[in-house]
Amino acid sequence: MIPVLAIDGPSGSGKGAVGMGVAERLGWHYLDSGAVYRALGLAALWAQVPCDDEPRLCALAAALDLRFVREAGAAEPSVYVNGRECATALRGPEAADAASRVAALPGVRQALLDRQRAARRPPGLVADGRDMGSHVFPDAFLKVFLTASPEVRAERRYSQLKAKGFSVNLPQLIQEIRERDERDANRAVAPLKPAQGAVVFDSSALGLQDVIDRVLAMVGDSP
Repeated sequence: MIPVLAIDGPSGSGKGAVGMGVAERLGWHYLDSGAVYRALGLAALWAQVPCDDEPRLCALAAALDLRFVREAGAAEPSVYVNGRECATALRGPEAADAASRVAALPGVRQALLDRQRAARRPPGLVADGRDMGSHVFPDAFLKVFLTASPEVRAERRYSQLKAKGFSVNLPQLIQEIRERDERDANRAVAPLKPAQGAVVFDSSALGLQDVIDRVLAMVGDSP
């Protein structure tokens, strides 16, 4: 069985940076499941499909063309959604909000399930998201749930967006994060919550490398 390490948590908890760092250190593949939902959210915005139109969103999900292309020497990969380069837009607030809304629809989650599970390839996979350990990879050998206070997560998100050139407002980000937490935690399918057996810890006062080292230590302790 190909091993999977599942890292879940709310927006801004650091799971993406931690997941990438751990995958790099282990030499494993990496799945950013949030990027899949963001890509669908962008595709819906471009096609002017409402984020509550489940049948049309499921059709978009089935036809979604999502590709990550890392050029030599590039710090981050280029991202193509339906042939359109959108690495910056994919990390923007519009994509984040659309992703949270489309992810609440059961049909959409089912339509994207096989795409996420197909990322499981040798020698192993580090998968981050909101339901990696509870729903997508319930047999993951290690499940981690990262969290942090809404204020800390908003500050991290603020810094990321400012660095990418977005105009953002910190109090508004705090409010949006709280609203998204509530929406994600109360959706009918695969709500945001620690998976059974997950190791839960707060990253509010920890640096990125500290969290990566702690997760790698847990990998070392796992069978």
